[in-house]
Amino acid sequence: MTIAVGDKMPSGTLMTMGDGGPEAVSTDEMFAGKKVVLFGLPGAFTPTCSAQHVPSYVENHTALAAKGVDAVGCMAVNDAFVMGAWGKDQQVGNKVTMLADGSADYTKALGLELDLSARGMGLRCTRFAIVVDDGTVSAVQVEDNPGGIEKTGAQAVLDLL
Repeated sequence: MTIAVGDKMPSGTLMTMGDGGPEAVSTDEMFAGKKVVLFGLPGAFTPTCSAQHVPSYVENHTALAAKGVDAVGCMAVNDAFVMGAWGKDQQVGNKVTMLADGSADYTKALGLELDLSARGMGLRCTRFAIVVDDGTVSAVQVEDNPGGIEKTGAQAVLDLL
């Protein structure tokens, strides 16, 4: 079942690249007492994700903060090393936390998996954006067009807030 407005975000562990290597991130801690935008995409270094999706959040960081967003996380079914390198490439700095869901466990818990095996990419997450208020979902957007960011880019999220 897909996560929906009013649901509590599932407990889980994602990974991020720290100074000393991969570090675990508790989703319970990540969402507790904060307004967080979590957006997911099919993969690091892929065309739409690199050219549009991540840049939309980097460019709109100040506008999101002005609307009360405490943190923005980008999640993909990649490992922490890839997500860390991609974050550097995208110059996210401290504007977006790059979160690795290497085994797609959290993606499955959200019900947002996308099977791209026919394209040689295996199980990924679909393109989505979730607004989380203190652990509870207040908005969920899932793209109809996997190559677009009309519903899940930063501007669409700003329009929801």
